[in-house]
Order: sequence, then C-alpha cells, then structure tokens
Amino acid sequence: MAESQTPEEKQFAIQKIYTKDISFETPNSPKIFTSKWEPKVDFNLSTNAQALEDNLFEVTLTTTVTVKTEDTTAYLVEVTQAGIFTLNGFSDQETGAMMGSFCPNILFPYAREVVSDLVNKGGFPQLLLAPVNFDALYQQHLQQAQQQGAAESPEKLN
Repeated sequence: MAESQTPEEKQFAIQKIYTKDISFETPNSPKIFTSKWEPKVDFNLSTNAQALEDNLFEVTLTTTVTVKTEDTTAYLVEVTQAGIFTLNGFSDQETGAMMGSFCPNILFPYAREVVSDLVNKGGFPQLLLAPVNFDALYQQHLQQAQQQGAAESPEKLN
C-alpha cells in the first residue's frame, strides 16, 4: 500500500529585522529654521526581495520622504529597513505575496519609527507616516505587470 503524501507544511519565521541604510539631509539649514513652516510632504516607498539560500529571503523596504516649504527643501530622509525571513512550503504565487505584501507590512512600523526619530533629531516637528495598505499596492503591482506583459506581446496568437 502506497503512503499518502501530505503537502509540505507552510512555515514563516522572522530571522532578523534591521536598518540597512539611513540618510538624513537638511540642505538649507540653518536658514530653513527661520522660514515660515508650511511643509509639503512627498512620500515614496519601494520594496525589493532576494533569495539568500533555500527558503531564506531578504526583503527590503525603502522609505523616502522629502519635505519642502515653498520651493525650498527642508529635509530629505531615506530609510531602508530590511528583514531576513524564512518561507517554507509556499507556492511561488504565495511566496510572491508574502515578500511583496506581508513582509513589508512587518517592516513598515520599524521604518516609520526610524523616519520619525530622524526628523525629530534633525530639529523639525514630528512626522508620523500614515499606515500603508501593502496588499493593495501588491495587487496594483501585479496588475501593472500583467498589463505590461500583454502590451509587450499583443500578437502572440497569430
């Protein structure tokens, strides 16, 4: 009698969370501190994932914030928060979702805290970044990739 094979159990573990890169610039100090404070915030995120070895991945979340008052840059802060994660037993599609959404959700609060601390230590009013819906961003990324794939090969059936 043949043994029935059970699917591999899914395993997820955080191995390490760390700040990989930090940059804080105040290119117009000290003059910026004497200007009227009416900040305009530009906020950008990007993620990256790479396999380190079997079932071990590094996921990075880069948060870039540029704050201007009028047309003068008050400060620019960039933080790359990273984590090493074990992912075992997930399909390729599930692994993509884990690295594109689930892991960045774990990393964002750490990046948010680093950004806030740097801004405060730079002498500026507190900056609290709003929560981010990484599930929606990941779905949007998949849709864009699918549309680009269709646009690159529109006549494949002929």
